[in-house]
Amino acid sequence: MVFPSTPAGPVVWALHDGKAGMASQVLGLAEATGFPFVEKRLAIRFPWSALPPPLWFLPFYAARENDARLMPPWPDLVIACGRNAAMPALAIKRASGGRTLAVQIQNPGVGRAEFDLFVVPAHDSFHSPRTIVTLGAVHRVTPARLAADRARFPKLAKMPRPVFSVLLGGTNKAYRMSRQGIGELAGSLAAILRAGGSALITPSRRTGEAGLALLRDRLAGLSAWIWDGSGENPYFAILALADAFLVTADSISMISEAAATGKPVHILGLDGGNAKFARFHAAMRAAGITRPFLGQIESWSYPIPDDTARAGSALRRLLLSRCEQHEDGREVRLFGARG
Repeated sequence: MVFPSTPAGPVVWALHDGKAGMASQVLGLAEATGFPFVEKRLAIRFPWSALPPPLWFLPFYAARENDARLMPPWPDLVIACGRNAAMPALAIKRASGGRTLAVQIQNPGVGRAEFDLFVVPAHDSFHSPRTIVTLGAVHRVTPARLAADRARFPKLAKMPRPVFSVLLGGTNKAYRMSRQGIGELAGSLAAILRAGGSALITPSRRTGEAGLALLRDRLAGLSAWIWDGSGENPYFAILALADAFLVTADSISMISEAAATGKPVHILGLDGGNAKFARFHAAMRAAGITRPFLGQIESWSYPIPDDTARAGSALRRLLLSRCEQHEDGREVRLFGARG
């Protein structure tokens, strides 16, 4: 059996569980291959949602897309991000008879011998001979996307410069965002803005309405714009317009995305932390990308990490190298495009 040929290239699926950080990574890597792809957003059903993925003995029933099972024809390549997508990706490879190339972003906790390639950040401390190690998270930030979204939000582009883009996360398993912490941030931002410039602030669902209300109150009358979640998401425009960033310590994805612009990235400390985050933050500081926010905006430069482009190019080469297979002594091309 071979997969159907398509003149456009291989069939690529990108699997994630709907979390913004997971989606950004898998879609970013899929885009970086240069191949068209199909996004598969998975919903994890009960009782599997209450079980760790290694215990999902029926992964096609555990994870579904729009309440439907993942079905053949199977793709030439499946890219998965996070533990909730790992078992479905392995199930696809098995169901294809091993013909689907299976790639996993982040340490999946399963399938170390089965995945064809891992793309894992250094702070995960994951070791495998088939691993591309990255400094931070892979992502969707490219110069073309930044330029396009900058043009789509002209109102933001007209705000007084310099522009300080503030990317807010919130409480998670490792960190806690307190009301006091948000109040201190608001006070520091207010002092900076009184000297000139603007703040573009994008919160996450974890930031909390109480914290946002405090920010709005403390920044009232200043050149500050806070996205309220309505309308088109301005996230990439906020990245594109920044002269400097302030990013909460809890989000590896947002810090990695800010770093893709080459602009200074100030880290807003939160209560808590763990060994994994400590390794990440130490590596970003050592690379000259981030500095702790100490109440003032600083200016510095650094080489922009090329993790996503590098991983995408390696994956493209790997898939193209498998584009021809031998079956019954014949060469069979799995898809039409050679790249």
